[in-house]
Amino acid sequence: MMRSLFSGVSGLKTHQTRMDVIGHNIANVNTVAYKSSSMTFASLMSQTTQKASGANSSTGTGGVNPRQIGLGVKTSAINVNITGQGASQSTGNPFDIMITGQNFFVVNNGTENYFTRDGSFYVDGAGNLAMTSTGYNVMGWQVDEETGAIKKDTVSALRIMNTANMTYPPEATTLGYMSGIIDKLDTDVTSANGRVVNFKFYDSLGYSYTAKFVFKQSDSDAKNVYSLELDKIIDADGKEIDLTTAPGAAALFGSSQMQELADTVKLGKDYAWDAATGQLEDPDTNAVASLTDIRNNTPGTIKDKDGNDVSVEQQLDNLAKAYGYEGATDEFLNLVYEVDATTDPAVTCTVKNMIYGEKCSDGTTQAPTLDSFTANNGDGSFDTIGRMFTGVTVTYDASNGKFQQVDGSGSNTTVKLNLSGIGNGNFEDITIDMSGTSNVDNKGTSTIGATNGADDEFNSGSGRRNGAMIGVSIQQNGMIYASYDNGMTKLLGQIATAKFANASGLEKLADNLYSATLNSGLFDGIGVDITADGDYMSTGQLEMSNVDLSSEFTEMITTQRGFQANSRIITVSDTLLEELTNLKR
Repeated sequence: MMRSLFSGVSGLKTHQTRMDVIGHNIANVNTVAYKSSSMTFASLMSQTTQKASGANSSTGTGGVNPRQIGLGVKTSAINVNITGQGASQSTGNPFDIMITGQNFFVVNNGTENYFTRDGSFYVDGAGNLAMTSTGYNVMGWQVDEETGAIKKDTVSALRIMNTANMTYPPEATTLGYMSGIIDKLDTDVTSANGRVVNFKFYDSLGYSYTAKFVFKQSDSDAKNVYSLELDKIIDADGKEIDLTTAPGAAALFGSSQMQELADTVKLGKDYAWDAATGQLEDPDTNAVASLTDIRNNTPGTIKDKDGNDVSVEQQLDNLAKAYGYEGATDEFLNLVYEVDATTDPAVTCTVKNMIYGEKCSDGTTQAPTLDSFTANNGDGSFDTIGRMFTGVTVTYDASNGKFQQVDGSGSNTTVKLNLSGIGNGNFEDITIDMSGTSNVDNKGTSTIGATNGADDEFNSGSGRRNGAMIGVSIQQNGMIYASYDNGMTKLLGQIATAKFANASGLEKLADNLYSATLNSGLFDGIGVDITADGDYMSTGQLEMSNVDLSSEFTEMITTQRGFQANSRIITVSDTLLEELTNLKR
């Protein structure tokens, strides 16, 4: 009778333990990444009143089973459904991370590593990625400074907001490319000013500049040859920079050469040269340029309406205007006139040679003067065969319009802007690829443009200004990238994870933490890449508890009935004892 009492007591205790497990599960129904537990029962040892006996062939009697009376129930095991994936809860916080799979985050309290599925993280005051609840540092792998790749070594705290990561250093532009169409019918390309193409680039300090290139069409029969010149370079404030190169430095862009460009240059209507003074007079008979002033570089002969000296530069501009090249003085000065076509090579000179009274291309023949053409031709006109320019010649295939070559070399597809020899040493030489351009019909409109960087998916060599961090993102493999306002991204580290052969063997601690045990398998200190086994991380989400309330309430009902039944055992046994004591009255 006492055995039944103690069996009932053991039943009450065990069912109470099961109710404790159920209560704990329900209490944590909204705990982040909580893993529910379940309890199984096992009978206690049994008291044997008679052992089993075997059959006796000599007597012909059969065997007898053992007679045993059980002594109650005990807790067999409390299992954690650690592999059960909880549902996802969207938070929108980029530092909230959910693991899909069997892996665990590794966190550290400064002395010891722990493991958790709670991915509610934040960046603390020191810039470390840490648990929101405990402040424990999230552990991971650092970036190798030499290679820029993740170095999978012993895990350490991920300090993603340190001083070095807050900015991305500037870099000088080293590569560029041009692309688009040069249409031979484009009036910009055929004009004296040409088609302007802007190319933006950076120096090593991150300051931006714009190089202005100019395309002009040659007089080739197929209209497939173009000059490409560097006009000027301006800074971010629109100011021209000094393009003077250091002694011994390479030429800034291309070389000096002639472009075929036949034209007849005429003196403007009512403009006239005074043969006696060598002065050019405008339609109002005002002297606007003096060859003497220009050659001596000493203004004084020509006065404006206020009686002030007209500078040599302005006098040259007045000459260009008189001959129809207003606003294109350099273009006018570089026009080429053929003095003698019977020699090989022909003797030529430029308009500049004519103005300054210099020698022709053979070094001996005196260039004619501009005022001499008035007497020869009556209208002051003369025929030019081309123009001198400093730059490169770009040629396209006349049959299909595809890019062909630069400066007559079929293997040369690039032009080089030799900037390292100018300024304060902050520039790098820039190689510009021309192979992406073409010379086809586009209804008279050219679309050619220039872009810094190589024409590849990485836009390598593009250069950049100094960048400030504007955001942090975490990839599915746990890699943490920072993005900067100069368009760059930087790998800051990777969140490491731990995986155990028997995750159910982990020991539960407070604050959603687990510690490794001998039965779970020990952590090797390095961890694993979460994607190695197909698991992954999702940002902006948290894993919810995997407690199933319907199952828990069902278990609660059966536990309650079990508890009631065991209590009846105690009350009935007590009634029997009471009857026994009542035998003696």
